[in-house]
Amino acid sequence: MDLLDWHRDRLSARRLAVLVKHLPRDSALNRELHGEAANWSVTDHLLAAAVDHLAAANWMFACVNSDEGDQPDAPTPVPRPEYRDADEDGTEDGEGTGAGPGSPPSATAGGRPPSPSQLAQFFG
Repeated sequence: MDLLDWHRDRLSARRLAVLVKHLPRDSALNRELHGEAANWSVTDHLLAAAVDHLAAANWMFACVNSDEGDQPDAPTPVPRPEYRDADEDGTEDGEGTGAGPGSPPSATAGGRPPSPSQLAQFFG
């Protein structure tokens, strides 16, 4: 596809917008707009949450089964990519992408981590 076709009136503005909107998550444009967040899928977020919860459970077990002055430090969460809001960078936040209720949470979130309701919907 030649982007000059848009200037030559062989490619409509609507078709160009659809092509850009539906670029893959790992495309160069999405990596430029969203940084490291473009590389994180729903699976990555769920895995990071599972690791954080397991670390918290182990920490709680250690706290309960240790002496009063021997308390371990709280675990640090898995680092996650930062997400910019529409107000910060002037772009839309990904809402209205046309993803329906049956689509994966990453399709509706526009690169943001899944919401609790999306996770609940994913797990049934």
